Amino acid sequence: MTTDEILVDARGHRCPVPTLRLRRALEAAAPGIRVRLLADDPLARIDVPHFAAEAGAELAERSEGPDGELVFVVVRPVPDPV
Repeated sequence: MTTDEILVDARGHRCPVPTLRLRRALEAAAPGIRVRLLADDPLARIDVPHFAAEAGAELAERSEGPDGELVFVVVRPVPDPV
């Protein structure tokens, strides 16, 4: 985990809490910052990629541990220069 990354641990919470915590972290983050979400709710496999696409954020990483822990890294979009 780099210093330009925010960790959101939503393990133990069910839908929609992991996605809501991810959204809150992305809203508070500066553009280009990565948010690492840890979740163990199986619905996060569907909810998080859908949310990232709807929010215009990049889903940079997605992995699953042997114990079912899901890890997503989502990058807050950088606005286009005007």
